[in-house]
Amino acid sequence: MSDTITTGVPVPIECPACQILDAADGSADGQMFGPPAVHAVPQNRVLSALLRVQDRFADRITGFAGSMRFVYLHGVWFVIWIAVNVGLIGAAAKFDKFPFGLLTMIVSLEAIFLSTFVMVSQNRQAQRDGLRAQQDFETNIRAEIWAIHIGAALGIDADHVEQVVAQAIESLENR
Repeated sequence: MSDTITTGVPVPIECPACQILDAADGSADGQMFGPPAVHAVPQNRVLSALLRVQDRFADRITGFAGSMRFVYLHGVWFVIWIAVNVGLIGAAAKFDKFPFGLLTMIVSLEAIFLSTFVMVSQNRQAQRDGLRAQQDFETNIRAEIWAIHIGAALGIDADHVEQVVAQAIESLENR
């Protein structure tokens, strides 16, 4: 393997698989990327370290707001509110006359806050997706390097394999 990574000076590459990796960029110049020094870290461990209290709070609210329990609670709340304010319990209990302006304002404010919490949770999901994509990319690089080394050890022609891969990709894209 090239010692370019640690010293900056190209050293002849002796490994046939590493020679293939070196030539993959179009020039066999002793410059290639080595496998990452640290293997993939579980995504949940990374995310839990990044979570702040307000993020956890937003996730809990969004989780509750997206549940049937939330719907049932609001259904009961609306029925009670309307029953009280149309006088079913007594005229003295009325506090928000039809068309229920106070209820409308409260529900509108709730919708504003809930939509904000949903957006916060969506932003966090986008961050999770970015981390997952990076881990997938690193895994793919690691797998390709291993495959090239295994192929070289087995005497498999890397150019032939790449031609077959290109044909497979092309046939899938034309479906």
